[in-house]
Amino acid sequence: MTDDLPFWKTKSMQEMTRKEWESLCDGCAKCCLVKLEDEESGALAFTDIACDLLDCETCACGDYPNRSVRVPDCVTLTPENVDQLYWMPATCAYKLIAEGEDLPWWHPLVSGEQESVHQAGISARGRVVHESTVPMEEWESRIVHWPAVGFEGYYEPGEGINPDTDEKSD
Repeated sequence: MTDDLPFWKTKSMQEMTRKEWESLCDGCAKCCLVKLEDEESGALAFTDIACDLLDCETCACGDYPNRSVRVPDCVTLTPENVDQLYWMPATCAYKLIAEGEDLPWWHPLVSGEQESVHQAGISARGRVVHESTVPMEEWESRIVHWPAVGFEGYYEPGEGINPDTDEKSD
């Protein structure tokens, strides 16, 4: 009976092969976005600024094998740390599986189509700019709501960003 079930329903994260583990990534690239943390409240906000290694159209890392060397604050997800990374998007398959949830319909492992994450509007495709193109003093003006949809604690309505437009409100 379990032979009919996909690996993410029958194996723990620790039991997955490297290939299975890597295939959990839906390719949304939300984890590659610059996130800002309020020093006083600890609230986290996503920006539409992406790591310079990200291909903004394919949502793939341009140097995946060396990303942690080239970008020292790039976090390598492991079965041991995935439940500690509170900033991971609510739609992240690693986070969902760690929390005992199933994968959504648009996940490539469910849909069978690599493009489904983009077609569903879940990914960063076409929505981001590279980190090196935005001066750091402008990062706060680049806060957006769309990457945090579905995650409690990132953004509370009324905190200065209109969730319908992603624009600052006065």
